[in-house]
Amino acid sequence: MDPTTDIRHHIGGSWADAGTGRTYDKLDPWSGAVFARVAAGDADDARLAVDAAAAAAPAWAGTPPGRRQEIFLRAAEALRQRHAEIRRMLAAETGCGAHFAEVQLDFCVNLLRQAAGLAYAATGQILPSDLDGTRALAVRRPVGVVAAIAPWNASLVLAGRAVVAPLAVGNTVVLKPSEEAPRTGGALWAELLAGAGLPPGVLNVITHAPGEAGAVASALIADHRVRRISFTGSTVTGRRLAELAGRHLKRAVLQLGGHNPLLVLADADLDHAVSAAVYGAFVHSGQTCMCARRILVDRSLAAAFTARFVQRAAALPVGDPSDPATVIGPVINEWALSLLTRRVREAVDLGAELLTGGVPAGRCFPPTVLRGVPPAAELAFDETFGPVVLIEETDGVRDAVDRANSSGFGLTAGVLTSDPYRGLDLARRLQAGIVHVNDQPVHDEPQMPFGGVKDSGAGRFGMGFAAEEFTETQWVTTRADPRSYPF
Repeated sequence: MDPTTDIRHHIGGSWADAGTGRTYDKLDPWSGAVFARVAAGDADDARLAVDAAAAAAPAWAGTPPGRRQEIFLRAAEALRQRHAEIRRMLAAETGCGAHFAEVQLDFCVNLLRQAAGLAYAATGQILPSDLDGTRALAVRRPVGVVAAIAPWNASLVLAGRAVVAPLAVGNTVVLKPSEEAPRTGGALWAELLAGAGLPPGVLNVITHAPGEAGAVASALIADHRVRRISFTGSTVTGRRLAELAGRHLKRAVLQLGGHNPLLVLADADLDHAVSAAVYGAFVHSGQTCMCARRILVDRSLAAAFTARFVQRAAALPVGDPSDPATVIGPVINEWALSLLTRRVREAVDLGAELLTGGVPAGRCFPPTVLRGVPPAAELAFDETFGPVVLIEETDGVRDAVDRANSSGFGLTAGVLTSDPYRGLDLARRLQAGIVHVNDQPVHDEPQMPFGGVKDSGAGRFGMGFAAEEFTETQWVTTRADPRSYPF
């Protein structure tokens, strides 16, 4: 496989073309040049991948922990040694800048190292029984085949998270990356883990052309051998997948969209609040599910905060993601650029005040700040992937919490206050799966219970919680002596 121009399926340990022979061109979001020619798979390819995963499942589930540990540690070291190469790959494939590329790489090295430790985690417990002479156990067993569906935006992290935890607890995986990140969100993981010694068929990767994800995903979910679905992506798509999984009585772990609030309380340190808000709103060009979409600032600080925040936002460097100085790179494609433009224009037409940005600059959308966005505008209630943030003035803590909780989403939130105990109390009142006190909403670690509530999903990702999500608990009893029965 040519890693720069040719991305193929990985099935049963071998690289393969799509069964139809079709391909598509994945473009560099900055230059518009062809990044790679990619296999355009379909439902038949997906079924072949499940065949391979199902065949490999029994042996992988029985692999000794020391062997699994060696594989994950070797993969971690290979990833660490390829930092510079993969940084360039992330920039060319997804427009990822240097800072966020390092965030992704560091996360994934730690993810693999933690997976190595998970190989030796306890897999059950002894339970008390009221039946004399009976010993009862609760034992966790791998589910078998996991279908992992990953997005493009934090491609390395989100594909790695979808794959590594299920593998670490003894499952095999079929990974379907986004058509916008078939390399860093798909083929690269197969390459790394196979090179580290992962047996054939344990991880399989199927790619597809734009607009053709539904057929591949549906084939994976409908296959009776697939017992768990891991999905990260939009709420609209997640709802469809959950409905399909429900029809097949399959559990889906879903991390969906966010419309995340950052609460700036009256006692917050103004300098820290501005710095935190700039980072939280504009890291990775605003193209992460965790980004602050709404800044809810107390009216007493609003004028000073807004003036400083807008000045900082407008000065952020925009341009080539391969330049280490760039903060705002290109959005992923032309559709995303047009959506941002349309939604900002709609908000302004409905009466919002545009404080900076709002007009595309080539393939980039500059940092954009709006105030007074009316509730009817799409920016006010729907997740908008890009460097766009709304400022709302609030009247005290109760108003801030009520506004934060008014969203249908509930992924993550930040609370900035000089009183951390007050922040902890507010965390209890906020309807979000994740709350960062005295920090902005963008933060994750491999071992943490990452996930949302309401329209932001169900279940928790994180290495420490993989056993709960990607195994089945089996109740086993044993007796040394025969029971006596009443008849």
